[in-house]
Amino acid sequence: MMNQIQEEVKDRFIVRNFGLIQEIDVELGDLTVLVGAQASGKSLFLQMFKLIKDKDAILKTLDNYGFVVNNKLENLLDRYLGEGLSKMWTGESEFISNDRTYTRVDLERPKKGKPADKVFYIPAQRILSIADGRPKFFTEFSENDPFVLRKFSETLRLFARNGLGDSGKLYPLPNRLKNVIKKKYDKTIFHGGKIVFEEKGGQRKIAMNVENMHLPLMTWSAGQKEFMPLLMAFYCLSGPPQPVVNRSQYEYIILEEPEMGLHPLAIQAIILQMIEFMDNGHKVIVSTHSPMLLEFVWAYNCLKKIPKNKRVGALCELFDIKNEKWPNVNFLKSIFKKDIKTYYFSRNTAEKVESKDISSLDVFSEETAINEWGGLTQFSSKTNDVVSRYMAQYGEEE
Repeated sequence: MMNQIQEEVKDRFIVRNFGLIQEIDVELGDLTVLVGAQASGKSLFLQMFKLIKDKDAILKTLDNYGFVVNNKLENLLDRYLGEGLSKMWTGESEFISNDRTYTRVDLERPKKGKPADKVFYIPAQRILSIADGRPKFFTEFSENDPFVLRKFSETLRLFARNGLGDSGKLYPLPNRLKNVIKKKYDKTIFHGGKIVFEEKGGQRKIAMNVENMHLPLMTWSAGQKEFMPLLMAFYCLSGPPQPVVNRSQYEYIILEEPEMGLHPLAIQAIILQMIEFMDNGHKVIVSTHSPMLLEFVWAYNCLKKIPKNKRVGALCELFDIKNEKWPNVNFLKSIFKKDIKTYYFSRNTAEKVESKDISSLDVFSEETAINEWGGLTQFSSKTNDVVSRYMAQYGEEE
C-alpha cells in the first residue's frame, strides 16, 4: 500500500468584520509575534481568539461568579469584552478557527461538561491585578474591565493563596524557574532583592527586602512593579506540576506587551522565558511595540542557516549567557525546531484593520511593511537617512 503523505494541519485563526477589524488572518507558529500601532486591533484579535478557544470555560467562570449570560451573545460579549462592546458584532462578523466557522449560534450554546481553559492570557493591563500590593478578586473589577484581566488576577490570587505554602516567599523560589533565567531576572530587575508577602491590615501584600530596607510595592521602580504579575504568571506556567494551576492544560500562552517598563536587558530574559515555554510544548502568541522581539526573530531566521552544533553557542552569546553547563542551556536547542511567525496589523484607507505576514523580516524587501518590521524600525531608518543627508551637506559648517 502506498504511503499517504498527510498535509500538516495549520493552526489558523481569522476574524472578519468585527469592530475595527476588517480582516485579520493569522496562521500560528510555535511563536507568533503581532506588531502594529496602538488601536490596531491586536488585543481585540487576541481576546476573540481566547473566546473562541475557551468559550465553555469562560461561561463556567462567569457563572461561578454570578454573572448572567442567559445564552445571549450580547450578554456574553458585554461580560467578556466590557460593557457596551457587544455592539461590535454585526451580521457580517465572522470567526474561523482551523476551517471551522463560528457563528452567533455557536457562541450562544450553553457550556458543556467541565471545560478547562486552553489559553493562558497575560493581559497588557496586568499591573491592575496587583495595584494595591495583592492580587485582586475576580469580582473586585468593574463591568468595564475585560474578562481576561479579571481571570488573570483571580489566577494569581489563587496561586498566591494556595501555591506558595506558608513561607511567604515569592522570589526567589527553588525549582520554579530555570536557573539561567532566574539569574537574568535577578541581575536585570531585582538586583539582589527578595520578594515576600507580608501581613498588613489583615491581608498579605507584596514587599521587597533589599540592602537592609523593607520596601512596599508602591515604592518600587516602574519596571519592578510591571514585572511582578509577569513573574507570578511565569510561576504558574513553569517548574514542577502543582494542583493550583494545571499548566499542562494550556495549549497557548498569550503575552501582551511584555516589554512594558522593562530595560532591554530584562526583555532578553523574557525572551528566554518564552523559549522555555515553547520547549515545554506551549504555543506562544505575543503582541509587542518593542523592536527587540523582532530583532530576536530576525537573528533566529539567520542562525537557522549556520551549522547545528554552533547554534546554541550563538544564542548564548546573543543573550550574554556565560559559564553555564550544557544541561542549563539545553532548552535553547529546541527553538530551531520551532516555527516562528510575525504579523503586522495596520489600518487601510477605510480605517479598518488588516493583517500582513511579515515573517521573513527581510530588510531588503521592496515592501515597506516587511523591511521596516511593521513600522518598528521606521524611525531608526528615517533618523539614519536624515542625519546622513544633512551631515553630508552641512556637517563641516560652523
